Amino acid sequence: MRSLWPAILIAAAVLWAGASADIDLSKLAASGPRMADFLSRMFPPDLSIMREMGRGLAETLRIAILGTLGSVILSVPLGIMAAETISPAWVFRPTRAALALIRAIPLILVAMLMVGAVGLGPLPGILAITFHATGMLAKFYAEAIDGVAPGPVLALDSIGATRLQRLRFGIWPQMAPVILRDTVFRFELNLRESLILGIVGAGGIGLSVQTYVRSFQYDKAATVTIAIAALVVLIELLNNLLRKRFS
Repeated sequence: MRSLWPAILIAAAVLWAGASADIDLSKLAASGPRMADFLSRMFPPDLSIMREMGRGLAETLRIAILGTLGSVILSVPLGIMAAETISPAWVFRPTRAALALIRAIPLILVAMLMVGAVGLGPLPGILAITFHATGMLAKFYAEAIDGVAPGPVLALDSIGATRLQRLRFGIWPQMAPVILRDTVFRFELNLRESLILGIVGAGGIGLSVQTYVRSFQYDKAATVTIAIAALVVLIELLNNLLRKRFS
């Protein structure tokens, strides 16, 4: 009976969510013509904004790259502090609690605070991405440290290896694929999140999407949407190549 409790709780949660969500399938069926009209206004895409769009995409990519770099720099010491196997309880427990608190704060709220603090432009976007991504990336780094098998480290220790040698040949080879995978995943997520930061004035191409949609320039919005999709697919392909290279 105890093994059934997870399934019962999940079923209860689904039933509760469905009963209280006010889902009316007739509304979805009636929305077809409106959706078709909206999509028809997006084609053909307006290619006259390619130069402006390129600048917006480049700024979005810069925000994602620099925000990821900042979060990596912060996550290395925080990940060590949050690792249970190498940090005392009075260090790793508060650190993990702080990282959980960072993850609980919505990115859009962080971006709005940064815009209010440093003004408009890409800088608040970079700061928001750095802060928000650190909460996840430092947790991943701590888990990678805790997941290191002690056998190779003990074997090196038994033959008189130095601490640096144990780190280089016993610990790092086990951590490196996990660290790379998690960092690349977080960069991909940062890129997606940076696309919406322009909505609150934190730089990037998000502001262009909002402007075009609000001014009913759906053909220009379609061009930006296609370009964003192409960039995300390209980053995904690069991620897959890196994972295969270092797996």
